[in-house]
Amino acid sequence: MATSTRGRIDKRQAILGGAFAVFARLGYAQACVQDIADEAGVAKPTVYNHMTDKATLFRHAVEAASQAALVARIGALAPLADPGDDLAGVLEGVAHALLRLHTDERSCALKRLLYSEITRFPDILDVVTGSGPHHLTQALADRLARLALSGRLRAADPDLAAEQFLALLLGPLETRSRLGTRQISDTELHDLARATVCTFMRAWGRNTP
Repeated sequence: MATSTRGRIDKRQAILGGAFAVFARLGYAQACVQDIADEAGVAKPTVYNHMTDKATLFRHAVEAASQAALVARIGALAPLADPGDDLAGVLEGVAHALLRLHTDERSCALKRLLYSEITRFPDILDVVTGSGPHHLTQALADRLARLALSGRLRAADPDLAAEQFLALLLGPLETRSRLGTRQISDTELHDLARATVCTFMRAWGRNTP
């Protein structure tokens, strides 16, 4: 029974991954279930056994990709649990990692799908945001609160601090990437991470009045 359940979960994940790849490549209208089955390495009837129709498959594929992106972004916060003596340096590394994750192919594909399919699927914005900014902000606020308690940051409002950190970091991306149509160099990402941390530490650093 356990093996059967595991196999069904693996097939579902393969289908969702294949579906997202096909939708990202072709768009919703041009994608067909056979393309998705081929991408996932399963038979076409297997896709229908897991998802009732293409629209349902699209929603679940976008949701799965959004959740995977969120897990990776929260994972990038791990160094803040024990930043050592160089808090600014660790924050800069975290900032750079977050920028890379927000500009990787999956994130860009999610953004393109959101822009292109929002009129067809008005609820897709809720699907994406349900696994998005709020959860990352809360996770970062938790890390910053612990740093404030240990005296590494000013003990003020960690929720506001997290919101401002992410706004400084992610706010310029839309303009710099021209709504995701321009690839941003790693050097530029490093510069943006450094500028974000510099401004953030001036506002929230322990020695700030």
